[in-house]
This record gives sequence, C-alpha cells and structure tokens, in this order.
Amino acid sequence: MAGTNGKQKSVRNMVLSLGVTLLAAGVMYLFVPHDDRAPDLPRVDYRVELLTARRAASYPVAAPQGLPESWKPTSVRFQGDDFDTWHLGFHTADGQYVQVQQSTEKPSTFIDEATQGGRETKVTQKIGDRTWTRYTGGRYDALVHQEQGATTVVAGTGSFEQLTRMAKALKAE
Repeated sequence: MAGTNGKQKSVRNMVLSLGVTLLAAGVMYLFVPHDDRAPDLPRVDYRVELLTARRAASYPVAAPQGLPESWKPTSVRFQGDDFDTWHLGFHTADGQYVQVQQSTEKPSTFIDEATQGGRETKVTQKIGDRTWTRYTGGRYDALVHQEQGATTVVAGTGSFEQLTRMAKALKAE
C-alpha cells in the first residue's frame, strides 16, 4: 500500500500544479492588453520644422495644404546636415501611412531609402504641372518627382489614390 500513497501524492501534486498554472494564465490574460488595433498616435504640429526647413533648404520645401482633418500628421523632421532632408508623415483615416520626403541626396540612394526598396515602373502620371513616376515592390509604393536639384518622394502603405491625393496637396514656398 505504500506505493499507492506515493502515486496519489504525485497525481495530487500534478493536479494542483496544473490548477495553479491555469489560474496564473487566466490572471495574465486579464491584465495583459490584447487589443489588436494600432495605437492612437499623437498628432504633431509641424509648423516650426516646416518654417525652419523652408528657410534652410536649398530647394523649395513642399508641405500639404487642404488634406482632410482625418489625415493626422504623426512625424516630422528636417535634417539640414543630411542633404537638407525633409520628412513629414501622416496616418490616414483608414490606418494607412503616407509621407512626403525631399532631399538633395543622390536620387537613386534617396529613392531607395524613401521607398524602402521600391523599383521604378514605366508608369508616370501628371499631377498639376509635375510628372511623377510610380515605384512599387518595396515596403512602400511611391510617386517620385525630380527637379531643381532635389527629389520629392510621396510614399507609404496607402493606395496610389492616397499617394496622388498627397502629391496634389503639396505646395512649395
């Protein structure tokens, strides 16, 4: 009978251990966030950086005018010591990302970085008085325009319709 008592203790310990494990898993489930939605990014005010870029850059710096209020600016930077690189990023109402970037860096290097590996297509489109070339295949799709010693890239996870909307809204001063 001594062997039976040992088996009962080991079964009891295993059941208790399983119960404690399940209890711990339940507590962790209750207290660990498990929301699949993207975090609500704060809206940034980009006016100061835009004014700085427009004073310092060697090219006409472009920023959008007239985008819907639902397009939230979430990132901005101007790097005068890095090819006068201007960046302004937006999140759209449907959760996509659209950015405008400009730089005097060598176009092939800058475009590769801004599109995160996109490749030029044969497709061009006229937006206002500018001709833009489509890039695809990288992390971002993009519209690219080159002039006046600088390259402008409108890129992101958004559709080409959204990229076009951003390109149409760009005004340089």
